[in-house]
Amino acid sequence: MPEQTPVPAADEDDALRPYAAHYPDVARAGSLLNALRAQADRAGLRLGGEPAAEPGRRRTAARVSAGNRLTRVGMTAGERGFDVSCWAGGVHLATGSTGDLAEAAGAVATWQAGARLAELLARWPFLRTWELAEAHERGDAVPVRWRRLRESATHERRHETGLRELVEAAHAQPRLRALSPGRSMYWLTFSRRAAPPLSYDLPRVAPLGDGCYRVRFDDGRLQDVDGAEAAVAAVVDALPDDAVPS
Repeated sequence: MPEQTPVPAADEDDALRPYAAHYPDVARAGSLLNALRAQADRAGLRLGGEPAAEPGRRRTAARVSAGNRLTRVGMTAGERGFDVSCWAGGVHLATGSTGDLAEAAGAVATWQAGARLAELLARWPFLRTWELAEAHERGDAVPVRWRRLRESATHERRHETGLRELVEAAHAQPRLRALSPGRSMYWLTFSRRAAPPLSYDLPRVAPLGDGCYRVRFDDGRLQDVDGAEAAVAAVVDALPDDAVPS
């Protein structure tokens, strides 16, 4: 007789009902968190840290955190797939999906045990990473962010006329080049950190077109300036003494 997949009782939670056909093991365990724990126990793995259900997805998503490391696991709707994402210091460093619960649990255990990205991906090839994530792990995300920003600014859109000149003028300034650049709507921003928590108290600048730029200072004042170099000079002049990488 074929195995019957139990469905969680309504008074427990109906959240697993749409997933039962693709996740009979999770349905039996009652939640993804329980299933991950059981799989880890069978494999002799330690998930590490503090396993918990994800808020708002008590049955279908879980997270494990310890120190500055965090791993999230969620269930894909409509097909079997455990979506795993690995974080450190608030930065997303690796992600991937597998239909194998054992692989998902193994990836969680490996990351939470302190593995480097190269080791993590070698052991669990369903995961992938990217250039900026690797730069964050090495501790040199700022120069990578500058390079990527300079590359993207060469393809400025119509409403971004003057962006390339602005980015190049900012990059030429050592005090700004040491900070982490970013984009917020039309603004070019600067932060003491490339990873969260970002700093939002430094001046920012946006191109207005026709060679004009607007500088926004921390106190909310706005100043329109002609020319990218002059705009960048206004930003540098307004930097506080503690505007250094941290």
